[in-house]
Amino acid sequence: MRTASPPPAAPPGPEPSPAWGACAAREPHWPAALAIVATMGLYLALPNKLTLGPNWLIPALEAAVLVPLTITVRHRHPGESPLVRKVALGLVGLVSLANALALQQLVRLLLHPGKGLGLLRVHGSLNGRELIVSAIMIWLTNVVVFGLWYWELDRGGPAARCRLDHREPDFLFPQMTTPEAAPPGWTPSFLDYLYVSFTNSAAFSPTDTMPLTAWAKGLMLVQSLVSLLTVALVAARAVNILS
Repeated sequence: MRTASPPPAAPPGPEPSPAWGACAAREPHWPAALAIVATMGLYLALPNKLTLGPNWLIPALEAAVLVPLTITVRHRHPGESPLVRKVALGLVGLVSLANALALQQLVRLLLHPGKGLGLLRVHGSLNGRELIVSAIMIWLTNVVVFGLWYWELDRGGPAARCRLDHREPDFLFPQMTTPEAAPPGWTPSFLDYLYVSFTNSAAFSPTDTMPLTAWAKGLMLVQSLVSLLTVALVAARAVNILS
């Protein structure tokens, strides 16, 4: 008795593309440039007691780097020069350093009035209004700065993310675990990284996006510490001064 042969196997279909695919050939640079301009405005709003030299000095240095970079680089793409990435990282580093020194100066003036940072021996202290405004400016700059770091470093940076052979992601976005909720070929934009930075600063921990690599966890840890120091120590002291 002959047995029925099994039906032929269906030809394998194309493998589904991961939710963290490459970006659309290039990524616009203007959102990051606009974010740096925002940090320049926040730094200008700080009291002179918290800045290195005149409060316009650091923003002027940043503008000297940002303007030529923005004019020559409209998009980040796989074929960009390695110098572009180095300049972009250096610019973010300068913004980070300026904000870190402002926070250090703020804490030192809070704990030891009359002792400035390095050669800047500022006598006196900050009043309650200056303290609250300074804490807000530093906290907001912290949010923008770490959003820039996440954008510049995840999967090798915005240019590397536009290649199909980019490395594994450093952040697990919700769209990666539920790809049906995202359009095909979805990849995070600068706004996604800025949102991650804001929620991490506000909650002192990751919310909907998880860090996957050691450097991502380390950066989020540092950001949470800076945010906690700014909010818990400085803001609490400001309330005490005003009461």
